[in-house]
Amino acid sequence: MRIAIIGSGPAGFYAAEALLKRTDTAVEVDVFDRLPTPYGLVRGGVAPDHQKIKSVARVFAATAARPSFRFLGNVQLGRDVTVEELRRHYHQIVYATGNEGDRRLGIPGEGMGRCTPASVFVGWYNGHPDYRNAKIDLSVPRVAVVGNGNVALDTARILLRTRAELEKTDIAAHALEALVASRVREVFVLGRRGPAQASFTAGELEELGELEAADPVVDPADLAEGALVGEEARKGTLELLRAYAARPPRPDARKLHLRFLRSPTEVVADASGQVGGLRLERNRLEPRSDGTLVARATGESELLDVGMVLPAVGFAARPIPGVPFDEKARIVANADGRVVDSTTRSVIPNEYVVGWARSGPQGLIGEHKKASAQVVAHMVADGAGLDERPLPHRDAVAALLRERGVQLVSFDDWKKLDDVEVARGARRGAPRDKVVDVTAMLEILGQDR
Repeated sequence: MRIAIIGSGPAGFYAAEALLKRTDTAVEVDVFDRLPTPYGLVRGGVAPDHQKIKSVARVFAATAARPSFRFLGNVQLGRDVTVEELRRHYHQIVYATGNEGDRRLGIPGEGMGRCTPASVFVGWYNGHPDYRNAKIDLSVPRVAVVGNGNVALDTARILLRTRAELEKTDIAAHALEALVASRVREVFVLGRRGPAQASFTAGELEELGELEAADPVVDPADLAEGALVGEEARKGTLELLRAYAARPPRPDARKLHLRFLRSPTEVVADASGQVGGLRLERNRLEPRSDGTLVARATGESELLDVGMVLPAVGFAARPIPGVPFDEKARIVANADGRVVDSTTRSVIPNEYVVGWARSGPQGLIGEHKKASAQVVAHMVADGAGLDERPLPHRDAVAALLRERGVQLVSFDDWKKLDDVEVARGARRGAPRDKVVDVTAMLEILGQDR
C-alpha cells in the first residue's frame, strides 16, 4: 500500500505513525508539505515559550526515520501537483492540511489598521514564512485580544513577556526585536460568555500568574454568581480567577485584564483612521431549552480605550483545488474522516482527512493521535485489495515534480536546516533561531548540495 499524506503537522504525523505500525501489510508513506519545514502547528503555531509542547517533534522525527517514510517538502497541492495526479500515484490520500485561515468578528471597522487577526500575530512571532512581513504596530499602550481560548492567552502572554523571558525561546528574531521595543503596557482579554464557559485550559491560565513583569487582573464583579453557571466543571479555572481577583497588584507591573460577558460590536477609528477604541456590549447568560447557556446582550455598552485589536475567535480551513469543501463548517467535507462530495455527501473513494481540516480547531495536539488512528482504521477497512492496483514507480512523483522545477526538500535536508537554526539560536541562548524565508531556506540547502 502506498499512501500520500498532505500536511506534516501533528495529525499528519500521527496518521503516518499509525499506518507504518501496521503488521498486516507493507505500507509506504509519502508526507507532503507546502513549506520546506515539517511539523506544522508545532513549529508555526505553538507559542515559543511552550518548549515542552514542541518536544513532541522528537516523536515525529522517530516516525520519519522509518525506511518506508518519505518527506517531500516545498510541494503545494494545487500548484505543484494535482489531486488527480496523486490518485494515479497512490492507493489512498490523507488530507492533513489543518486550519490556515482565520474566523472574523464580523463587526464594523474590523478591516482598519492595527486590527489584525491573532492568527497573523501568532504566525509573525513564530517566524511562519506566510506572516514574516506582517505589519505589527506595537507603538500603542493598550491592546484588546478578543476571544477566550488558549490562543488568546498565548497572544496576551507574548505581548507582556520581558526581553529576558523571550530571548531564551525560539521566537523569531524580528518579533523579539519588535516586542523588546514595544510600548504595550496593558492587554485586555475579552470573552463573550462567563468565566465558567471560557475555552482556555487551567494550565494556560496558571501561566499568567508567573509572568515576570505583568499581573493578571480580574474584576470580582465578573465572578459573581450569575456568571459562574457550570462552576463544578471548571473548578480549577475558577479558583485561579478568584486568586487573581484577590491578588494585590505590583506597582510597576504591566496589566493583563481578563474580562468576561462582553462582546465587541464596533472597532472605532482614531483621527488617523487606525484603531482608537473597541465598543463593547455587556452580556448576561441565559439557558437554552436544551440546558446549554447562551450569552445575550443587555443593551449596556462601553468604549474600551485601546490602540490595537487582535481577534482570536478561531481558525478555519482553506479550500484546496480538487478537494470537496464544507463552506459552512469551513473544513474538508467529510463523514467521520472519509472525504465526501460537498453536495451529495457521497463518499469519495480512498480519500480521507485528519486533524483540524476534519474537525475544525478543537482538541490539544496529543488528542489527535487517537483521532488520526481512528481514520487509519477506516482506511484499513476500506483498503482490502487496493494494494493489487499497479502504480507508477515510487520515485515517479518526485521525478514529475523536479521536471516542473520544484526544489524538493527531504527529511535529511530538513535536518541540515534544523542544525543551522539550532546553531543560530545558541548564540542568544535559545533553542533555535528560525530561518523565516522560504527562499533563504532553499538557498541554504542549495549551497549544501
